[in-house]
Amino acid sequence: MSGSFTIEIVPWQTADRDLLGVRRVVFVEEQGVPVEDEHDEHDADSVHFLARDASGHAIGTARLLPSGRIGRVSVLREWRGRGLGRALMDAVIGEARHCGMLRPHLHAQVQTIAFYELIGFRVCGEEFEEAGILHREMELV
Repeated sequence: MSGSFTIEIVPWQTADRDLLGVRRVVFVEEQGVPVEDEHDEHDADSVHFLARDASGHAIGTARLLPSGRIGRVSVLREWRGRGLGRALMDAVIGEARHCGMLRPHLHAQVQTIAFYELIGFRVCGEEFEEAGILHREMELV
């Protein structure tokens, strides 16, 4: 498997199949999130980011809501630890700043807090459950 990938902003209306494919594997199959909780009303009005490998296969996703909340950050297992998650976050943060969002925020699964802290996010809330998984609110400082 090649180590190269691309990340682009894609419209939900034409890329939903690829976006949902990656998210289904990561959230529903790996993490046990109920399938009805994975796709929500925010998909239609969010900015979506799609990572593809050199062959064009979807390998990672993220979305930016109009409120400045980052979500649905997902990377296929075989691509983890190779810089793709960081590259996705850099792309989302860049777009958020381009849109004038000075304090992007997210709901981090507790096991991913250290990853987000390396990027510059800090915890700003108590633990809460979302889709059966413990999360913490974080914001970019």
